[in-house]
Amino acid sequence: MAPDRATGLAECARALADGEVTAREVVERALARIEATQPTVNAFRVVRAEAALAEADAADKELAAGVRRPLLGVPVAVKDDMDVAGEPTAFGCRGDFPPQVEDGEAVRRLRVAGAVVIGKTNTCELGQWPFTEGPAFGATRNPWHHDHTPGGSSGGSAAAVAAGLVPAALGSDGAGSVRIPASWTHLIGIKPQRGRISTWPRPESFQGITVNGTLARTVADAALLLDAASGNHDGDLHRPAALRVSDAVGRDPGRLRIALSLKPPFTALPARLDPAVRAKVLALAERLAALGHEVEEAEPRYGQIGLTFIPRATVGLAERVRDVPFPDLLDRRTRDAARLGRLLGGAPLRAARRAEATLHRRIGALFDTYDVLLAPTTAAPPPRIGSMVNLGGLGTDRAMIAACPYAWPWNILGWPGVNVPAGFVDGGTSLAERGPDHGGRLPVGAQLLGPANSEQLLVSLAAQLEADLRWHEQWPPHEAPANSPAA
Repeated sequence: MAPDRATGLAECARALADGEVTAREVVERALARIEATQPTVNAFRVVRAEAALAEADAADKELAAGVRRPLLGVPVAVKDDMDVAGEPTAFGCRGDFPPQVEDGEAVRRLRVAGAVVIGKTNTCELGQWPFTEGPAFGATRNPWHHDHTPGGSSGGSAAAVAAGLVPAALGSDGAGSVRIPASWTHLIGIKPQRGRISTWPRPESFQGITVNGTLARTVADAALLLDAASGNHDGDLHRPAALRVSDAVGRDPGRLRIALSLKPPFTALPARLDPAVRAKVLALAERLAALGHEVEEAEPRYGQIGLTFIPRATVGLAERVRDVPFPDLLDRRTRDAARLGRLLGGAPLRAARRAEATLHRRIGALFDTYDVLLAPTTAAPPPRIGSMVNLGGLGTDRAMIAACPYAWPWNILGWPGVNVPAGFVDGGTSLAERGPDHGGRLPVGAQLLGPANSEQLLVSLAAQLEADLRWHEQWPPHEAPANSPAA
């Protein structure tokens, strides 16, 4: 187990159970990696060095006594919108936040599985944007190219995994906030069915559009972390029947009918699929066809689905803003959006939530003909650091929709989606900037999307693709060991 990057989640758990390494050694190495990369990658808001080492020592005692749990002694990270006992939950905001009294349900379940929570990762302010920057913590940078964002809002979790600081991490996804950073850092990102991973102490998050999900380098690791974190608190509003997603890894998905959708859903502002990203998604579709699947272009009947997103997102934001101890320190864009949310909290919100059942029927009709929907995760490669952080509200919306118009409808529906790596494009944030002299490769991804409770099918298909394309063998040049092919 090399000290210069994290071993995969399943492999780390196996090595610990077999006595090849101690939990203290694994955690010490992870802490050293985090410390070495904080000045550049800046993935973490909170590092629990002393507490994590104590938890590692306790895990070593259990391991020596013959105790076996799925993640016993394995270090993982969680996004800083999740409560960890004894630590603040700032969720990207400025100011001093009180330490939480107890773990949120997802974190509690990770601990039951034996995981060591090594720290809390950076996220933009209240998780609103597809970048991870702000005055509270600076800029989190993409391990593949430090001039570019890893995406957001789970950018810290994605950066931590992509840089090899931890083997896997939890994030949350309210408009693509797991899938977008996964696509821009060459990772697997699973957005599960709404309620699969509890959001407690909130019965639901952002009026039901935000779910907790997982980021990892391999499908098996992302599924393993999902299984460990899954389950419900009695207070959860959404409680899907339990399933074990890891069982689908390595399972033959059979010959599937796959719809390829390249058209962005309805947005009030313009969005255009970058030709370089389009080419990578089409190449992935060709690989799926070569694996025996039937792939053809077909578009979901999204309609004006965006009209149902805005009330839920802004009302959910207004609820979060009410809980912030220092609202005057919030970004002007945050305060303006929360003000809109307070206006939409009555009849518009009720209408938006009622519309979900209609959307399920209309969009779900696609799955009468097809098993899986394949779509770009983003319309563009990761933007440069700083390109969105100082924009006004309308400028941010324009930039956000231009780069990321594809992910959010599945948050309205509450259905599962999995980002898979689709390859790399030349460095740059526009066609004019790209070229051989720009330097660096930027990852892009594609989404595998399914109807309700389809995680096992999506994971089975993603694992089949992974076995074919071996994307997990590639490492960022900044973070790879000297003897790595990616160095």
